[in-house]
Amino acid sequence: MLKRLFFVSTLLFLFSTTDALAQRKKKDSKKTTTTTTTTPADAKKPDVKKPKPYNKVIDSTAITQKGLIDVHKVGDKYLFEVADSLLGKEIMSITRYSKTPAGGGIFGGEEVNRQVIKFEKGIGDNILLRSVTYVITTPNEDSPITKAVENSSADPIIGNFDVMAYNKDGKNIKGYVFDVTPLFDADLQAFSLDPIRKQLLNITAFQKDKSFIQTMKSFPVNTEIRSVKTFSTKPPQITPTPTPRIGTNFPSGLDAGVVTFELNTSLILLPQKPMRKRAFDKRVGYFANGYSVFEENSLKAERDVFAVRWRLEPKNDEDAEKQKRGELIEPKKPLVYYIDPATPDKWKPYIKAGIDDWQEAFEFAGWKNAIRGEYWPENDPTMSLEDARFSVLRYFAADIQNAYGPNVHDPRTGEILESHIGWYHNIMSLLRDWYLIQTAAVDPQARTIKFNDKLMGELIRFVAAHEVGHTLGLRHNMGASHATPVEMLRDKEFQKQFGHTSSIMDYARFNYVAQPEDGVTDLFPKIGDYDKWAIRWGYAYFPDAKDEKEEKALLNTMTKEAYKDKRLHFGTETSPFDPRFQTEDLGDNAMKASEYGIKNLKRILPQLITWSKEDGEDYSELDGLYNSLTGQFRRYMGHVTKNVGGIYEDPKTADMEGDLYEVVPSSIQKEAVAFLNEQLFKTPVWLLDQNILNKIKPESGVEAMKSLQGGTLNSLFSGDRLIRLIETSSLNKKNYTVDELFSDIRKGVFSELRINAPIDVYRRNLQKLFVNNLIEALDNDGKKTAMGLNRRPVKYSETDIPSIARGQLTELKNQLKLGAASSTDRLSKFHLADLVSKIDTALNPR
Repeated sequence: MLKRLFFVSTLLFLFSTTDALAQRKKKDSKKTTTTTTTTPADAKKPDVKKPKPYNKVIDSTAITQKGLIDVHKVGDKYLFEVADSLLGKEIMSITRYSKTPAGGGIFGGEEVNRQVIKFEKGIGDNILLRSVTYVITTPNEDSPITKAVENSSADPIIGNFDVMAYNKDGKNIKGYVFDVTPLFDADLQAFSLDPIRKQLLNITAFQKDKSFIQTMKSFPVNTEIRSVKTFSTKPPQITPTPTPRIGTNFPSGLDAGVVTFELNTSLILLPQKPMRKRAFDKRVGYFANGYSVFEENSLKAERDVFAVRWRLEPKNDEDAEKQKRGELIEPKKPLVYYIDPATPDKWKPYIKAGIDDWQEAFEFAGWKNAIRGEYWPENDPTMSLEDARFSVLRYFAADIQNAYGPNVHDPRTGEILESHIGWYHNIMSLLRDWYLIQTAAVDPQARTIKFNDKLMGELIRFVAAHEVGHTLGLRHNMGASHATPVEMLRDKEFQKQFGHTSSIMDYARFNYVAQPEDGVTDLFPKIGDYDKWAIRWGYAYFPDAKDEKEEKALLNTMTKEAYKDKRLHFGTETSPFDPRFQTEDLGDNAMKASEYGIKNLKRILPQLITWSKEDGEDYSELDGLYNSLTGQFRRYMGHVTKNVGGIYEDPKTADMEGDLYEVVPSSIQKEAVAFLNEQLFKTPVWLLDQNILNKIKPESGVEAMKSLQGGTLNSLFSGDRLIRLIETSSLNKKNYTVDELFSDIRKGVFSELRINAPIDVYRRNLQKLFVNNLIEALDNDGKKTAMGLNRRPVKYSETDIPSIARGQLTELKNQLKLGAASSTDRLSKFHLADLVSKIDTALNPR
């Protein structure tokens, strides 16, 4: 068909050409010999829009707002007047949702897009808008290598505007006026949703006729643009078979075929005097930014990595001297966090208290009144919740159980410019569940599904303080709770003074270790010793340090001294193999802490029906609490399991003693497996309270128990863990081995064989899972791989894992044969014989 169409179109072209030639010949034959010569000067010039006089463009009808960028509204057009002094200056652009369609999991106040932009003069009467990305740089602009850096980092042009008028002072140009209406009433990615977001939200074509600019406002350091954007939506696909579905369909999109967003874009001038960078240090938990630096005399590109933090400076030299003498001083610009007026009034004081709690940490760094929470002022037209000049805790009407604390920072230096904390309504439901399941054994206030306002307010205060910590630049410190010995978690006086973790930035929710007889009443995390030290590290002012290098040396001395105290250590949230750095755990020994935790769960479980009961309501609350309790038990198993194949990781510098990595002692790993054998693999039938299960589930718990036990068993057999055991056991014969792991688990899982006892359904399921894992480790097809410590895949067939698995299966098969022969329980005999057959097939595949 394509060839035929091409042939027909070719014929049409030939016919039309022949006809045109014939017509031309007829006309030519009538021409006289007189000819006219056409010169380039006579040719029609392209229609170029030339700038007009300023008062012809910005006339008496223009509505003008002065600010970072002067904004003129002329008719239905919005014009920017960019000062000549602003050209080339870097501006942070931050776009947030102001209003969103319901049901998509996104909410007004959340960030959509952020990037650095700059305006520059084009080659004619035009202004270019570029997006700036910091990837590589050079510190010396006069160096020849600067040209190489420039050639490798061209910034994309995202806007090209004809200058409509120049604002001149005599012959000097003061400003450039151009129309930005097409920039903000269109779907330019820099100020709208990116393609991935659109895909996830099932958004398709931009609806130009239903989109417009709502307002533009300008202020001394920022310009705010509010726009309305409408998109068509992708209808859900109907298929005869279930298929995975990517994205979310808005209910309004299903009804109307389109969805509408309100977006607010803040343009903020980046600081003209960049803040001094503070070199990132792995020993202190700060978020970081960085880029590659090319220097003339360096042998390779270096990574300049620096901490993300606010700028705190003294008001004057006199205050700086006072601070050096040990006096507390107020910063030139304190940190102010506003509370969304949409927040329920009864929770506002607790959120403010959570913000103000950080004052103590800043005092440790030499500042007073450095941070405070404030209520959003009413009826102030100069303020907007989306305005990036203001840091705000935004309250979302959402059923998500979460809160988060982001920040917007200068990519050149890491200086935090503002933060919008996100607070979802249902975080309170999560707090209720956590606190009830973890502390109801010792706190009578927790023994109900509806907490009193004071208790819930204090829970909210704790979460607010945690999220504010993130906006100050602090990462999670998952190792903080490990600094507290388990028995100290039961000490009333110790808990009153220090709490159960040294950092509120840990995920150490509440003290689940304390027993009813201990009398511990301080069960909440609070700003701890590590938090104070971390704020001091990030915000101490060093006026005598001439540059970043001298400041880094001073900080290094401070950090080495701090590292002598375990309560001041940082434990990364990203370590996959250090058992000290875990979420939701407490104490310096997971086995002891979890044993205390299980004792409390056993006290709480029988009371769940009473504590969740409401007349006229179903058992959904009971169902949720039971799932929370079993989830807590599952977490305890995970805390213990991470010790197996564990490696301690302590970030150190070359001027500190000791190694960075240390293998978890064999005794601790064996203790962990023994705990799992006792608390999990010996069926925890106490979890299967039929009085509860009969009210919330149709099953009796057989499959649920198999899932619970199987999850931990599969984790113990995971290839990554086994590879680590092979690596670490090669260093020292005393280190725990894969063979010991398999043997220790086998003794616990098949303990009935030693005493010829009947094997119930739970244990039969567990034993099948164990055998299946060993058979998987045989790697009969040679395709199984695992991730090594170098983050590269390792083939099982090239390790000892299949060999050990074969030896273990052979020994187990012999034990099973004897057990089957001597067993007097019918189902046990069938089960053992089946396992023998399964192992035979695996060892001798046909």
